Amino acid sequence: YLLLFLGIISLWWHWRARDRMKVTNLTGKYIFITGCDTGFGNMAAKIFDKKGFRVFASCLTETGAKELKAVTSKQLQTVLLDVRDSVSVKKVAAWVKAEVQSEGLWGLVNNAGIMGPAAPTDWLDIEHFREPIEVNLIGLINVTINMLPLIKKAKGRIVNVSSVGGCLAFCGGGYIPSKFGVEGFNDSLRRDMKAFGVKVCCIRPGLFKTALSNPAKVMKEKEVIWNKLPPDIKKQYGADYFQKDAAKKQKLSKICLNMDISPVVQCMEHALTSLHPRAHYVVGQDAKLFWNPLSRMPAIVQDFLL
Repeated sequence: YLLLFLGIISLWWHWRARDRMKVTNLTGKYIFITGCDTGFGNMAAKIFDKKGFRVFASCLTETGAKELKAVTSKQLQTVLLDVRDSVSVKKVAAWVKAEVQSEGLWGLVNNAGIMGPAAPTDWLDIEHFREPIEVNLIGLINVTINMLPLIKKAKGRIVNVSSVGGCLAFCGGGYIPSKFGVEGFNDSLRRDMKAFGVKVCCIRPGLFKTALSNPAKVMKEKEVIWNKLPPDIKKQYGADYFQKDAAKKQKLSKICLNMDISPVVQCMEHALTSLHPRAHYVVGQDAKLFWNPLSRMPAIVQDFLL
């Protein structure tokens, strides 16, 4: 038993030592980050800029780009990009190629995403599903495909921001299917790129305080859909369903919501700078203690708890 215990401790120590090993000479390397107006992407752009990376920060709005540029160095460059627009994605990729030239692109951080309406499936139409899937999955794939030759040239890193919703369906709507898709794309891409020296990582944040997961905004969007439902659907759910559901969601938010978003950016940094980045990063106390363990339990347990 003593030998077994010492063996486990030795393996753990070896893993921790391996996990801390860093890639050298990263100063001046190029990184492209999507979704930098607010949240994870905004903080990541600022931090990586301070650490000496040459950051290309894509923003959806001119306001977001101007505000980010005002608080970062001259080395950081912003660019407007809607990941749903294939023409725009190709133009931005061509611009990045001209900037990095023969050096290639060390890091691609696919962070851009939206929540979309989170409501029972029979409240929704196909358009409610379409937008989150277009942004979170199709847009992510499109950006990756167009940047991939530059990443391969640098033997660099791809970091895809998924969610605990990519392995556990905790609400209806297009967000969950889009994140399950990101997980599948990430795993197949990781295996495809292994032979080329490109590392592909996936980050699974829990519930963090960002514009994307603002509880008040989510419930407001849900209320708009509820108010437009046919009377027979409302009758099936009951007149007081919405109020009861809102109270439960508010309680869950207070328990699970992570206020500090920096741990997600720390995972991005580890994925970009570690000699041996992890395939998956689970971030947030709620994700580690509840959502991730629950995702590995039998369906009957998941259904009962959720």
